[in-house]
Amino acid sequence: QVQLVESGGGLVQAGGSLRLSCAASGRTFSSYAMGWFRQAPGKEREFVATITWGGQSTYYADSVKGRFTISRDNIKNAVYLQMNSLKPEDTAVYYCAAGFVEGSSWPGAYAYWGQGTQVTVSS
Repeated sequence: QVQLVESGGGLVQAGGSLRLSCAASGRTFSSYAMGWFRQAPGKEREFVATITWGGQSTYYADSVKGRFTISRDNIKNAVYLQMNSLKPEDTAVYYCAAGFVEGSSWPGAYAYWGQGTQVTVSS
């Protein structure tokens, strides 16, 4: 089992940047594919990015491709989401998730979830 805690959210102006972090507990962090999802008010949770166990491959939603970068540090048991060129439509609660299926954009493929961190982008 793994526990996930997100941090790094906040208020930023359009065009700005934020770096989200997700700290994971547990000895088997490197066994999990890690993902970031987001949920805006009144909308369903949507896929943002995912990274494979060893970090060799990454996948992104079209809406964030070229602006966001997912990375992981298996020594520090952490996964990151660097968000650049932020837009008001990126405003949402961002969730970190851990699962056993690599490359999946389906929330159901992830077994463990953090509590989320709020990102607000002002225009």
